[in-house]
Amino acid sequence: MHSELIINVTFNEIRMAFLENGIPVEFFIERKHEKNIMGNIYKGRVSRIVPGMDAAFIDIGLDKSAFLYVGDIILDRTMYEEFDDLDSLPATELSERIEGVLEEGQEIIVQVSREPIGHKGTRVTSKITLPGRLLVLMPSIQHIGVSRRIEDESERKRLANLLKEICPKGFGLIARTASEGKTEEELKNDLNFLKRIWESIQEKARHIRAPSILHQDLGIIFRVIRDIYSHNLRKIIVDDAQVYENIKQFINEYLPDGDCEVLYFDEKEPIFEVYGIEIDIAKLSQKKIWLKSGGYIVFDYTEALTVIDVNTGRYLGKRDLEDTILRTNLEAVKEIAYQIRLRNIGGIIIVDFIDMEKRESRETVFQALIEALKKDRIKTYVYPISELGLVQITRKRTRHNIVNILTDVCPLCDGTGYVKSKYTLCYEVLRELKTLCKKEGGKAYNVYLSPEVARLLYEEERSSLEFLENNFKTKINIIANHGYSIDEFQVETLL
Repeated sequence: MHSELIINVTFNEIRMAFLENGIPVEFFIERKHEKNIMGNIYKGRVSRIVPGMDAAFIDIGLDKSAFLYVGDIILDRTMYEEFDDLDSLPATELSERIEGVLEEGQEIIVQVSREPIGHKGTRVTSKITLPGRLLVLMPSIQHIGVSRRIEDESERKRLANLLKEICPKGFGLIARTASEGKTEEELKNDLNFLKRIWESIQEKARHIRAPSILHQDLGIIFRVIRDIYSHNLRKIIVDDAQVYENIKQFINEYLPDGDCEVLYFDEKEPIFEVYGIEIDIAKLSQKKIWLKSGGYIVFDYTEALTVIDVNTGRYLGKRDLEDTILRTNLEAVKEIAYQIRLRNIGGIIIVDFIDMEKRESRETVFQALIEALKKDRIKTYVYPISELGLVQITRKRTRHNIVNILTDVCPLCDGTGYVKSKYTLCYEVLRELKTLCKKEGGKAYNVYLSPEVARLLYEEERSSLEFLENNFKTKINIIANHGYSIDEFQVETLL
């Protein structure tokens, strides 16, 4: 399966689409005013200890202090298989109270492990990881790991043994997917490169005061290329001449042994339209996704979790009800796995499948979901289907959901996803008019509102307006204004 990276540069915005077999599976967006800080390393100062949360706030020079949880001093090993004995690690690596580790005013080197998302601030870890082309270097953590995506067991053991031989004392190493089949010399070259970066970080930390940045990870373009290079990336197409030259230089210097073609797109038509990507981006903000069978899935987002609901919709099936439900759920599984990756949905995800009576049906859907999520570069955990047909998925969240980047909270519905109905507004207007008439009596009023509500007042509630005019000796002018939304109105008192 070959893959391509399509890059669109528009002044201060960079958009990238990662395609597998011509189908977009991941989107990346960065704008000048919201630069990515993921992976950056800072010399920070402990500004506050919060014993009740076993956490500390670290001033790293941003608008808000970063959050350091005591558990973040433990390396996240979920993406890798262990090849050493955890029992040999010092006790402070495994469990500790925050008061016993940090104190206010203390300077500490930390790395951004999660960017600010929604109301959640920047999260940092004191356990540094430096990703290279083939390896990940972990200063002060004695650990050897191999990417789970390397499936051949003999190759996994070969790499683990090589890493144990070349790993410097007091450090840890992880073999990335791209290290499969590489020689000891190639691994050493990558290790030496990462060691030089770490030495530079340490040297800088000795001579500057906190808060300061010590190391900035690669820009989004080079970071994405580095991270997806091992996923059969065969072609990079970019529509900016300068970025094209920079990518060629990066490939030659950093990934010289690869087989990836870099092309400059110099056509009059927009690059994302030529590759059919713009249509997919437009669909990202849709809450409802139709399935080919006629069923559909619905996405609802909250700050803490995402809920995905599966429905049969127009699908009637050809056999019995259980078969119809099973087929709809299985079709939904593929689309859900695809949309989770495409939209970069992280955190807790709850999937409400259509209820299945047979245990075998539930197991079939569960296994299909596990298999579908294996294509994701970000590790996910799937918990068995409950009796209610619910599945809980957890997916590591390090950057924004694409939908959050592309959309803002609706200024009309305040993020609820709903606006008041025309009937609700109609009676709100009548209540306000009645109150004003009682208080002021005899004055005239202009009421500005949307054409839909104005029509309703004139046609269905004309008698109510006449009652107010006759009983309070007033005049009410209903004025339709196309500039008003359906849940917006204004009452003007005429002298």
